[in-house]
Amino acid sequence: MTTIETTTAGSLPRTQALIDANAARSFAEDGLTLQSTPEFEALVAEAVRDVVARQRELGITQPGDGEFGKAMSNALDYGAWWTYSFQRTSGLTITERNIFTQEPVRSAPGDVRLTSFPDRRDWTAFAEAYQDPESGIGVGTNATAFPTTTGPIAYTGQDAVAADTRNLRAALQPGERGFITAIAPGSAARIENAYYATEQEHIDAWTAALREEYRAVTDAGLILQLDDPSLAENWDQISPEPSVEDYLAFTQIRIDAINAAIAGLPKEQIRLHLCWGSWHGPHTTDIELRHILKTVLGAKVGQISFEAANARHEHEWAVWEEHADLIPADLILVPGVIGHSTNLVEHPDLVAQRIERFARVVGPERVIAATDCGLGGRIHPQIAWAKLEALGEGARRAARRV
Repeated sequence: MTTIETTTAGSLPRTQALIDANAARSFAEDGLTLQSTPEFEALVAEAVRDVVARQRELGITQPGDGEFGKAMSNALDYGAWWTYSFQRTSGLTITERNIFTQEPVRSAPGDVRLTSFPDRRDWTAFAEAYQDPESGIGVGTNATAFPTTTGPIAYTGQDAVAADTRNLRAALQPGERGFITAIAPGSAARIENAYYATEQEHIDAWTAALREEYRAVTDAGLILQLDDPSLAENWDQISPEPSVEDYLAFTQIRIDAINAAIAGLPKEQIRLHLCWGSWHGPHTTDIELRHILKTVLGAKVGQISFEAANARHEHEWAVWEEHADLIPADLILVPGVIGHSTNLVEHPDLVAQRIERFARVVGPERVIAATDCGLGGRIHPQIAWAKLEALGEGARRAARRV
């Protein structure tokens, strides 16, 4: 019988014990690195074993570690998927700045630049909703401690990534393939740069540093998921809105960085995660997939994970069908068929229908059903696990039908 593989996009709900233990940790002198203890590391290892077992029970065939090894810093209120990299890199300095009152950065034709956060076009169009603390998408306005590149970027996370791979490998059963997430160079380089002469040099430095982490994951026999929301999400962070041509040139630099960072690594073990940002906002200013698909497909990866369940992008499954001739013959599609931006738990038949759309485009053997984005911290844990149960059952139903 046909089997439809399943996975997630990374973050899963953490246990309260893990959250409390992380909050109790102290920072090293650099203000970035959270100090660890043998007791904390043992707690993480146990939590990874449990979260992998729970995914397996719900029908997830390519489990992840839930990003449990990536500490969510108390000073950096953005999320472990990104902030973990600051704790594994030298050359950064914490700078307290208020992104809502600083002088806005402006872009210009031929000189595309990321703007400051309050200048994001979706936030501007729905300013009343974003500033309403009861809207569900409200954002703070206080000064935030955030790193700036003030010296040469170098990777210092050897012990941390070794623990990540060791914990996940110990949790997997024989023949089971798991994955670990890592930030892509273009997304990592979105912090301020006060050291390198050009933006390109800054991205190149991150590319060289992060390559060490990528190799550690693939050398461990695991799938490496490169998280790069910058490819699509940057569009909303550029004001005024650039031309599509200028944006594609801007994005190509990020694709080139990915290809340089993974050169020589096993393509079949590398997954690229594309998304438009995980915040629960209107997303009316998201760039359309049809504009960026060809550029994104230039990434020399074996899998592409992308949002295909949320109300703003579900219809774009038809873009994949329309441009099937652009999809490399060996590329596996990892569509999100479970949403992270709604508390509604998808019916397994809906999940199956979403899977079948992509199975018709590339064949069921080249589809891995997933979540749109990480679920941890974005919806209630009880709902998150119910969604994964629906994912597993939907994949089984789709497999019977295709």
